[in-house]
Amino acid sequence: MAGAGPGDADLLTLGTLKALQSAQALLYDALVSEDILALAPQRCIKICVGKRGDRLSVPQEKTNALMVRLARRGLHVVRLKGGDPSVFGRVEEERDHLDRHGVPHKTLAGVTAASAAAAQFSFPLTHRSEARSVTFLTGRTKDGSIDLRDASVADPEMSLVFYMSSHNAGHIQARLLGAGRSPFTPVVLIENAGRAHARARKLTLRDLPATVVAEGWDGPVLIGIGDAFAYARMADTMLAARTA
Repeated sequence: MAGAGPGDADLLTLGTLKALQSAQALLYDALVSEDILALAPQRCIKICVGKRGDRLSVPQEKTNALMVRLARRGLHVVRLKGGDPSVFGRVEEERDHLDRHGVPHKTLAGVTAASAAAAQFSFPLTHRSEARSVTFLTGRTKDGSIDLRDASVADPEMSLVFYMSSHNAGHIQARLLGAGRSPFTPVVLIENAGRAHARARKLTLRDLPATVVAEGWDGPVLIGIGDAFAYARMADTMLAARTA
């Protein structure tokens, strides 16, 4: 298992780069960029097994079976996952399947989208005066719900980063306001974090659902909520993207 990061090849770890360059079979997620796929040998077997919300996707069971089948052929198999394998991926389901079939494996970390976004748009995820902790949450649970426990999300000094949750923007806003968060809490929306064509918008919690609808972005969207995100710098990043 190797983390591809959020898409920019510059954000690959050296370990993942070495794994790619020696891969004989590559099972990759839908959001892995062409630049990263090009780093694998030309004769490497490349199979897209990625999943995108509300779209046709390869069943997890098929991915599991492919890993075992290719490994038993004696191939060096790299399961390339977007971001970091341990953050909102299905890494444990896949490792458990490999364990049960006696296939040895190891996991290589990757840069998660929140870290890439924080660097790209120059904001902190934590701040010693305003944000003592950060919590990552997903809007893509098995039953489609999103778990927001009032006791934790109500803390104004906690940064919240929602992955794959733009479709739940209205529910997120309602729960956070109901938990006591101010409607003027800073929010940043980021599409395609870590890539040269990333886009971002700064707003407040009050305007979250309307802004998500107005933007209508098709790429993966992060939602950052909390005082730390007020530091996001838009102009510097847009200039960097134009000159990349």
